[in-house]
Amino acid sequence: MTTFVVLLGPPGAGKGTQALRLAKSMKVPHVSSGDIFRENLKNQTELGVTAKGYIDQGQLVPDDVTINMIRERLSRPDCAQGAILDGFPRTPIQAEALEVILKEFGCDLCAVIHISVDEDVLARRLCGRRTCRHAGHIFHVEFNPPKEAGICDYDGSELYQRPDDMRETVLERIEVYKRQTEPLIEYFRERDLLREVEGGHPIEDVTAAMIAVLEK
Repeated sequence: MTTFVVLLGPPGAGKGTQALRLAKSMKVPHVSSGDIFRENLKNQTELGVTAKGYIDQGQLVPDDVTINMIRERLSRPDCAQGAILDGFPRTPIQAEALEVILKEFGCDLCAVIHISVDEDVLARRLCGRRTCRHAGHIFHVEFNPPKEAGICDYDGSELYQRPDDMRETVLERIEVYKRQTEPLIEYFRERDLLREVEGGHPIEDVTAAMIAVLEK
């Protein structure tokens, strides 16, 4: 039986962390749209070159380019038993394309897990992040503080708050996510694929909740 699962969640929900943990537990790869883009751009594949042309002009990469990158990734042998998808789909059009791709492989989408977290918790998680200027190591003033305030444990460089992690920007990012994702959530809810998991709990508890949802 194949296990293809989509993870949805706002910025700060821990989606990337949970995708990795779930992939390890289910023994399938974690397929991140961001990783796929970076791989295609780095290797200058035909799709990567096409995508770069749009990016360089400040334009959004068209759905068909993104969809073809996903199709190529899911066609690889390591996805024969399934995958945990993170960052794709982002729109109902991409969701329809994913269903078509999986049917091409003789598979179906098992579930879509939406990791929901209160906005106050999301803001607390994101606004407390501090990034190392030298190598990008990430700390958190509350959950993962450095040994010396404002200094990276690994290379001694300054820690700073990225513009994306400032409160006003964080709240706007959350609002953008809600506006963009609402149609997608409704799309999967109508197909009885959507499952809600509360993401404000400890990491291990959230992972256990997702596994329990899938086992049902």
